[in-house]
Amino acid sequence: MKRLFLLFAFIPYLAFAQVDTARYICPPCNSACDTLTFQQPGLCPHCGMTLVAKNQQAPKDQKTTICFYLYDGVEVLDFAGPMEVFSYAGFKVITVSKTKAPLLSQGILKIIPDYSIKDAPQTDIFAVFGGSDDVAVNDPEVISWIQSREKFTKNYFSVCTGAFILGKAGLLDKLTVTTFHKSIANLQKAVPTAKVLKDVRYVDNGRVITTAGISAGIDGALHLVSKLKGKEVAMAVAKHMEYDKYIPEQGMDLTINTLNH
Repeated sequence: MKRLFLLFAFIPYLAFAQVDTARYICPPCNSACDTLTFQQPGLCPHCGMTLVAKNQQAPKDQKTTICFYLYDGVEVLDFAGPMEVFSYAGFKVITVSKTKAPLLSQGILKIIPDYSIKDAPQTDIFAVFGGSDDVAVNDPEVISWIQSREKFTKNYFSVCTGAFILGKAGLLDKLTVTTFHKSIANLQKAVPTAKVLKDVRYVDNGRVITTAGISAGIDGALHLVSKLKGKEVAMAVAKHMEYDKYIPEQGMDLTINTLNH
């Protein structure tokens, strides 16, 4: 009799557990819908992302982290486009500069960095962008700081002439890379052991992804999201941004030996 009582007492728990694990949630996109749950699969009605099973989601403290290194004169769309991509894809984005003093992007946008190079935490990905890149390239303290993080950084990502910063840190040596179309020859001179390509939106070496100028950074960011989270997530982010230029696997991915551009 006691066994029957325990069995009947346990049945409601089983039913609840089955319902709970069947729920769906929006992939983290750093929006209010991150906290919502849904009973059926489909698209999130708030952000348009494809819903995933709740029990398949990684804990929030395991989010991929990415450091955006910014400086005075950084090009707005170089970092703002990829920032939107990575944010919607659920990455944790932090901004870092040499100091915490406000920056001025293109003489228009004031930016207050989250961290300085003195207190910035380690992140999974390190990203740099174009504009007045010589501010960082010609600063030995900044370059030394970038090099000091090499052991803990899983991926590097550059947009436009941000490639010169990675190049100065020795991270592009003997790699195939790209940059802003007007800076191809100059990057080749700056990093003579690299193979610098023109007419390609991005080049993926596995650990290092470099992109062409400005809007190409969005393509490269979506490509990186696709690698780390799957093509479906990248496509959902592109759709949410109404970025209809994105074509999966475009550019040069040396890890699979394909080129489409």
